[in-house]
Amino acid sequence: MADQSFVTLATNDSYVKGALVLGSSLQQHRTTRKLTALITPQVSDSMREVLEKVFHEVILVNILDSGDSAHLALMKRPELGVTLTKLHCWELTQFSKCVFMDADTMVLSNIDELFEREELSAAPDPGWPDCFNSGVFVYRPSIETYNQLLQFATEKGSFDDPIIGRCILGCRFKGPLSPAPRPWSCICADQGLLNTFFSSWATTDMNKHLPFIYNLSSTSVYSYLPAFKAFGANTKVVHFLGSTKPWNYTYDSKTKSIKGNMDDPKVVHPEFLNMWWDTYMTNILPLLEQHGIAKEATTGVNMAEVTEAVSHMSVSTPSPVLPTISSEERKERWEQGQADYMGMDSFDNIKKKLDSYLQ
Repeated sequence: MADQSFVTLATNDSYVKGALVLGSSLQQHRTTRKLTALITPQVSDSMREVLEKVFHEVILVNILDSGDSAHLALMKRPELGVTLTKLHCWELTQFSKCVFMDADTMVLSNIDELFEREELSAAPDPGWPDCFNSGVFVYRPSIETYNQLLQFATEKGSFDDPIIGRCILGCRFKGPLSPAPRPWSCICADQGLLNTFFSSWATTDMNKHLPFIYNLSSTSVYSYLPAFKAFGANTKVVHFLGSTKPWNYTYDSKTKSIKGNMDDPKVVHPEFLNMWWDTYMTNILPLLEQHGIAKEATTGVNMAEVTEAVSHMSVSTPSPVLPTISSEERKERWEQGQADYMGMDSFDNIKKKLDSYLQ
């Protein structure tokens, strides 16, 4: 199946860690398809070399420095940066069909059967089931579709666009577009754009509705636990939605589990986090050590190093609380379309922020 591929996107070294675990999990469950990673210039050369050990193709995409139609679209709509980067997946016309998966997903069993589905097949979003979640979707690469999406993004935008030149955190768009990151730049998510473009998904062809087990949110706080108890054993893909990603947790290599407050409502299924870390420690950490970047790759914001010292920690050592989020990391996660809608970025908090600017 050389003309079909799983595709993911990593926009920085942190998300490379997620992409590596995703690729490794696909390999572990014996996929017969190619693995392709799109990366931006923010990914370091050393991490790119590690990606090339796991993925068949690692492709650099850089809208800001390109002179193509994506660049022209971005000049008109600078808030669409990450969204337009993700749309590059439609340019992979060397493949007849692809399955896009966000870098914060992980497969639990072989999912090659997804290639039997047609564009655009996706699972419902837990927050609004008449919309699909764009973390996992089946599509057909096409330059025509790519250009249509760019034009649509430029003319229509997305229903989760920032509001009138100001994002919901109160940021304003200032100055000319520059390849250098701006202190208060803002982007919208791709999900609203894709749902509007593929607007028939909710009503036209139920064959394009993937079962929820192909994109199961690991951090949902709504009342789905009875259903999970009934059907959760069939889960094929887990999606680590929310502001705190698996690589942001502290991992105890002695107990082989994450540390922290397991009573936190955002950690509904810590077993998935432990599975992510088991894959990371077993398959990814050795690759990072080979390239001399294990320390950097296992250390993140508010995250303890995963080193031999961890395994010798006293069992009486108090477990740290789940990591807090700095303002800079919070901005970065907004740029990845990973707002904490159930926590600090809830509707009530957003409304308070907007009200303070309107006063």
